[in-house]
Amino acid sequence: MTREHFNAELKRLQDETCVLGTMVATSITEAVRQLCARDRAGSERLIAWDRRVNEKCHAIEMATLTLIATQAPVATDMRVLAAVLETARELERIGDYAKGIAAISLKLGDAPYAQPVWDLLTEMSVRARDMLDRALDAFARRDLPAAHAIIRQDDGIDDLFNQIFGIAMHPNGALPGVAAGDLTATLERANYLMWIAHNLERSADRVTNICQRVIFTVTGELDDLDPM
Repeated sequence: MTREHFNAELKRLQDETCVLGTMVATSITEAVRQLCARDRAGSERLIAWDRRVNEKCHAIEMATLTLIATQAPVATDMRVLAAVLETARELERIGDYAKGIAAISLKLGDAPYAQPVWDLLTEMSVRARDMLDRALDAFARRDLPAAHAIIRQDDGIDDLFNQIFGIAMHPNGALPGVAAGDLTATLERANYLMWIAHNLERSADRVTNICQRVIFTVTGELDDLDPM
């Protein structure tokens, strides 16, 4: 393979990773929108859509590993390919979190929550989507300052998660429709709420991992990856 062809394949893999990222970013916001709208059919479609996300991730992985095995890249080229490989895997996991939210939506059915709960979940999804969109741009442009800025933004997601955690621990009027004293129903609904918030918080953590890969590509230094 000539250098020109290698560079073209490297660019293609980065572009395909960004396409995968766009697919996943849409899944995150759509999962919460469908949850709030009680769009059962939409949730079912999103669960099925995750198969395409997995297929895209697998194709990127195979092409990246093939390029590494056949071309033995070094230095920056190797770091770029490593970043592509790991970023695709992080994106696949974010897609799994979106699918998990859709699955919870199906379990909840029409069970109501107070409007502040929906507002917090929607805000979490919007912020996570914004972080991911900007991380993909930083990935494509190898933008070191942007990667650092996005990592700092994760604290805002954690703050929203803590607010939802507080509601789940002390639901009071946040779970309308649950009969007074029905501890089982209260715990079940609070648990679902926590899992939705957990998936969104973990999605943002995966975005910070992507930003760490951008930093690694540019500097060769890698730390503070969240393994979960």
